[in-house]
Amino acid sequence: MPGRAEWRRLDARTLLVHCGWMGAPLGSLALTALATGGRIGTGAWITLACLAGAFAVVTGIGWVRWSRTSYRLTHDSFDVRSGLLTRRVRSVPLHRIRTVDLTASPLHRLLGVAVLRAGTAGSAGGGGGELSLEALAAADAERLRAELLARAGARATDQDPVLARVNWRWLRYAPLTFWVMGGVLVAAGSLYRVLDGMGVEVWKLPFVQRAFTEFGNSMLWLTVPAALLAVLALGSAGALVLYVENWWNFRLEWTDHRTLRVRRGLFTTRSVTVERARLRGVVLREPLLLRAGGGATVQAVAGGLGDREENRSRSALLPPAPRTEALRVASGVLRSPFPTPRLRKHPRVALRRRRMRGLLFAVVPICVPLLALGLVLGAALGPGSAVTPVLLHAAWIYGVLSTLAVLWLARDAYRNLGHTIEGPYLLVRSGTFSRDTLVLRREAIAAWTFSSSPFGRRAGLVTLTAAVAAGEEGYRVPDVAVGDAASLACAATPGMLEEFLA
Repeated sequence: MPGRAEWRRLDARTLLVHCGWMGAPLGSLALTALATGGRIGTGAWITLACLAGAFAVVTGIGWVRWSRTSYRLTHDSFDVRSGLLTRRVRSVPLHRIRTVDLTASPLHRLLGVAVLRAGTAGSAGGGGGELSLEALAAADAERLRAELLARAGARATDQDPVLARVNWRWLRYAPLTFWVMGGVLVAAGSLYRVLDGMGVEVWKLPFVQRAFTEFGNSMLWLTVPAALLAVLALGSAGALVLYVENWWNFRLEWTDHRTLRVRRGLFTTRSVTVERARLRGVVLREPLLLRAGGGATVQAVAGGLGDREENRSRSALLPPAPRTEALRVASGVLRSPFPTPRLRKHPRVALRRRRMRGLLFAVVPICVPLLALGLVLGAALGPGSAVTPVLLHAAWIYGVLSTLAVLWLARDAYRNLGHTIEGPYLLVRSGTFSRDTLVLRREAIAAWTFSSSPFGRRAGLVTLTAAVAAGEEGYRVPDVAVGDAASLACAATPGMLEEFLA
């Protein structure tokens, strides 16, 4: 893109992108017509008329927004001008631009456009410091990103390595993620809400009632495992589809000495760039099932990636992959070997706290109501009631199994708990459902927070939170001994706390 400072408009196809919201209501009308055999009632026609009016309004607003939005790239700033009655010009110095993100949904790709977001040094905590252009022609967006990064001070080179490419043998890790079960529940809930919004009562549909009747009359010891296997099969298929969609054409590379770039996506493509100066560390994430299969993921701790919600998706550096590959990629991002020292263990009272939490929040809330309900029904219905033994047996069986699970998980969580300081890094590891190993640059820590609950104070434990202007903005070191907390903070950030401790 030429370096002239003339104002440029967005692509005219932006108007079509703004009308993409009509897909869901029009699809609902089509499903309603299909479910009712083509008999569309008065309410549906009213809805269609409202959609037509909304289309006209949205198109008009989109045309005004498009005609009154422009941008330019000068020698030292990136400017965006917008507004109808109140004109607004936002200007960001090029040296403050830290990330440039290109995103294209299926509709954007169909129209050949993309959304460009330029994150600045002050946009880690929200969108206030971010400039967004929706939408540019895909070729123009690529040229503008290259120009922004070049003028921000990046120097191109052909010698920086490609850290990782997609390897389809990693697909075996897709079923070891949350979406195996959670994806089925989310899809079922979304379908139910759509049908309920169209006035379709799912539980009154003949085939649904017939399915529940046949399920209840069959041998439950066969049908229940079969249903669970079916859910697992559907969830695994969905997890594979999501893995392919999210990580298609994945490539992680240093495009120059100062810029790390992640490119991925099949239907919705995404290209995220992070300046090396904003990279504060990495997180090696090992969810429980993925850890059991020997896998892990890697996320960046970096500024300029938006708020916490945006940071979760934009900070991903590696899909679920072998742990050895994750360690290699993390080392490449850090530009140094991934630290693997022996972590300092936390007091054993932290194990007792995890056991008590599990018993109080997972075992007692289920066992006590089951026992109480069984005793109440037994007293009301008499000794011949068949319900009371079932509830009492369910209570003690759940109590035994859940207690064993809680004890095992608490032990695993305590075994994973640890911290240390290794050179310029602070290492913190914690968690059992997701064991996270944080490697954080000590120079990035801006402040410390010491917090403790009444039970924690009684046990002599305190939780440290390192405030960082990047990533999650705060990273916890849970359940540290009171006598070790201050020394850890002082050792990690010399000169920050000494005057207060004195």
